[in-house]
Formats: sequence, C-alpha cells, structure tokens
Amino acid sequence: MARIHSHRRGKSHSTRPSSKRSPTWVNYSQDEMIAQIGKYTKEGLSPSIIGMRMRDDYGIPNVKTFLGNSIKGVLGEDKSKQPLPEDLSNLVRRAARLKSHLENAHADRKNVRSLELIEAKIHRLSNYYKVKNELPMNWKYSAAVAQLA
Repeated sequence: MARIHSHRRGKSHSTRPSSKRSPTWVNYSQDEMIAQIGKYTKEGLSPSIIGMRMRDDYGIPNVKTFLGNSIKGVLGEDKSKQPLPEDLSNLVRRAARLKSHLENAHADRKNVRSLELIEAKIHRLSNYYKVKNELPMNWKYSAAVAQLA
C-alpha cells in the first residue's frame, strides 16, 4: 500500500522472528523480565525503547513470545499507564517542535504543509483511540496540548 500523504511505497516494519516459540538461549525467567520492564518504566522509558533495550542488552528478541503479553500490556497491568499513547504523544511532540520552528521561520511554506499533515494524523489517531477507549471522548488536540508534551 502507498503512504498516506505521498504516493511512495515502503517497508511497513522490520522483519519479525520467524518462530513464535521463545528461543532456547534466553536464560531469564518471566518474573525477571517483568521486574526489568518495571525498572525501565520507573526510569521514564517508553515501551518501544524498553523493547529495544531488552533486545540489545539481554538478547530477548521479542518480549511477547516469552510473556504472552506485550510490554504495553505488562505496563497496563501495573497501572503505570501513560496519559497519552506513545505514538500519539510522539506526533504531538513533533507538532510542537514544528510550531516553534515556524515561529522563527515564517516563510517556510514546506513545513507549514508538514504541520498540516502531522495535525491530520493526530486527529485521525485520536479518533481511533477514542473508539478504543484509550483516550477520553472529550480529549481534543490544540496548541496548548502540544506545549504540554
């Protein structure tokens, strides 16, 4: 499929491990993994960064094959949920950076268009999360929300 705002095609994601079974070389128990995930959460890391740390530092290719639950699911059980979903907060932060850039560079028309596209993504994604009940129904994106992120 093509991209949303351009006519190009590309890789959708990196290649997953071919087997759904957990590899034999990992010597960590489920309790140790959950404790490590909790430690990284207290340090303020996002679920995607935690997954990369687990992969790079501990050799765990996919946490979900070991725990039967994703990192986000483990964090949801601990009630240490973030106020915004990770992908939405990344987009809001990106929009805030672009707005601050446009305050100094008024003639940057290309990035005005980029900001419009990012805000369109934010609105689509917020509608999705409202349907999934991960965002309150009265949540609305605005410049004030972007300044808080």
